[in-house]
Amino acid sequence: MTPDYDWYLECSDCKTEQDAGGIPTLCSCGRPWLVRYRSRSHPSRDTMESPTDMWDFRSFLPLHQDEEPVSLGEGGTPLLRVPRFAEAAGIPNLFVKDEGTNPTGSFKCRGLSAAVTRASLAGAGAFVLPTAGNAGVAASAYASRAGCTARVYAPRTTPAVIQAQIRAFGGDLVLLDGHIGDCGRAAREHAEATGAVDLSTLKEPYRIEGKKTMGLELAAQFGWALPDAIFYPTGGGTGLIGMWKAFQELAGAGWVKPPFPKMYSVQATGCAPIVRAFDAGTETATPWEDPWTVASGLRVPGPIGDKMMLTILRESGGAGVAVTDEALTAASEQITQAEGIDCAPEGGAALAAAVSLVKDGTLDPDSRILVFNTGAGWLYRDMAEIPAA
Repeated sequence: MTPDYDWYLECSDCKTEQDAGGIPTLCSCGRPWLVRYRSRSHPSRDTMESPTDMWDFRSFLPLHQDEEPVSLGEGGTPLLRVPRFAEAAGIPNLFVKDEGTNPTGSFKCRGLSAAVTRASLAGAGAFVLPTAGNAGVAASAYASRAGCTARVYAPRTTPAVIQAQIRAFGGDLVLLDGHIGDCGRAAREHAEATGAVDLSTLKEPYRIEGKKTMGLELAAQFGWALPDAIFYPTGGGTGLIGMWKAFQELAGAGWVKPPFPKMYSVQATGCAPIVRAFDAGTETATPWEDPWTVASGLRVPGPIGDKMMLTILRESGGAGVAVTDEALTAASEQITQAEGIDCAPEGGAALAAAVSLVKDGTLDPDSRILVFNTGAGWLYRDMAEIPAA
């Protein structure tokens, strides 16, 4: 029996509305669905100042009171000051939200927890996912947690540790030549042939709901006064879209007030479709040719959420920023050694972008700036290359 949902789906582009039952994919126009809530009562925000995991915010999430999420304790990640790095960069009010402390080492846990929860409650038993790396680890873990199977397609260039983690969590890993777009095609074919649920970025609506909890958490951790600017490493862009949605929902509940932060989408110069589209003033992004960057999570040449991301960057007064592999690697190494934060290359990209915009005068150095480290650095290290002591 289908429950009476207190949320529905709205197309992010054509605004068509649809019931939330079953296992939704894309709108008939080819664009992603967004979850909209009909009526929700929320606890006092004062009870939410120290969230321990993302499901503490269940009044903002697609879960009925009598339902249990598929959870490994995701969320509740620390908001950290970085005084030595900040002093060297000339940004006294610099903060890092460290998503590397999630159960499988990245922010991907949030979205996959929500997506697997809703799909498994609707009867799904098998999943498929294309990945640039960390999403495959999280999908494998949460599928196992739900008692389901997961097929994961990944580029052959995916870091070896990430490959090992996918297999360790029971994922059926298939490596392909090419990039994540090629893996996406293979995932769609597998879904069509087997009936497995495709968990690709924005191909279903609930990964956004999980990712938006980053915005809910940071609002609580900042005492319900949002930062001036957020630098977010962007591949598929679900987190950027989710956080903007979170700020709107928090404002609707009376928990925060505009203005919202300036949102900066950070990419690598070897794969920067959103930055190129933002600079060109277009509404959509053209897929990047021959994408390459050491930050595998940024190696997404044609994100389906391009139109939403570009709208958010312009509405917020932010921008797209591209940094070199040399700059992102250096920033990652610097903060890891100076502050003890195990920073992934993607987090290094966000740091390098923030430093660059302060140095060139785009941002006031006294602004309250938040940078996301979206994953743990250890996932990218080939342990075979580390000499024995």
